[in-house]
Amino acid sequence: MEVHILRSREATEGAQIGTELQAPPKCDDMHLMSRVALGDRNAFESLYRLYHRRVARFLSNLLRKPELVEEVVNDTLLAVWRRPEGYSGKSKLSTWIFAIAYRKALRARSRFDEPLEQLDTEPRASDEAGPEQQLRRGQTHAALLDAMDSLSADHRAVVHLTYFQELGYNEIAQIMDCPVDTVKTRMFYARRYLKSALSGSLADWL
Repeated sequence: MEVHILRSREATEGAQIGTELQAPPKCDDMHLMSRVALGDRNAFESLYRLYHRRVARFLSNLLRKPELVEEVVNDTLLAVWRRPEGYSGKSKLSTWIFAIAYRKALRARSRFDEPLEQLDTEPRASDEAGPEQQLRRGQTHAALLDAMDSLSADHRAVVHLTYFQELGYNEIAQIMDCPVDTVKTRMFYARRYLKSALSGSLADWL
């Protein structure tokens, strides 16, 4: 079974953006993954449909090359199919899948000349996103993505995982295989830059 065949099926569904960004229920994840581990191709198709758009949006912010994004998405989901035993159950399934995607993106990115970020050392605690912020998030999606263009790939990854995947710093640290303080530092400097790039109420949202 080829992943690109599944991609053509998935593309016809036309899910809304808000639905795409929501994490699948954990019980569904665990049930599907247990069936995938047994070689159930129908279960893998379902898992693929649940995660393809989420992983693709994450990688789009890292790689900025549509053809490369699709390649890494396919590599990531094929890795899930071929090595389901790699998932130990100690973390959320989404954390494991995003970690695979992040590592593959780093390898793919090394083929191109993208400047590496300078590691900063000043951390800052995160703010919880309340209902009002979640509402405004939908209104500022496009503006935030535009402002993120000037960030390094790793800073973009932290912002995307925080605001669009709604993950906590501990999960992001697992995905990016770095200390939590490094995630906090990247988020602090990314937010500081974005606040200067955005104006008025959009900056306040960050």
